[in-house]
Amino acid sequence: MAKSEQEVLEGLANIVAEETGVDAADVQGDKSFTDDLDIDSLSMMTIVTVAEEEFDVRIPDEDVQNLVTVNDAVKYITAAQS
Repeated sequence: MAKSEQEVLEGLANIVAEETGVDAADVQGDKSFTDDLDIDSLSMMTIVTVAEEEFDVRIPDEDVQNLVTVNDAVKYITAAQS
C-alpha cells in the first residue's frame, strides 16, 4: 500500500537518523541532504538502498543526484509507489 508524503517523510527521517546519527527531528522537507544534514555520497547511497527496501521502490543511480532536498526524495518516493 502506498504511503502518504507525511508517512514517507517520517520513514525517511528515521532512515537518515539510523544511518547517519542526524536527529530525525532535524530531517525536514526543506533541508538539503548535503548542505544542511551533512550527508556524504556514500551515506546517501546507503540511505537510498534502505529507502528502496522500506518503501518498495527503485531509485536508479542517475536519479539520486536529483534528490537534493528531503522533499525531493519524499516526492520521488511517493510518485514511485503509485
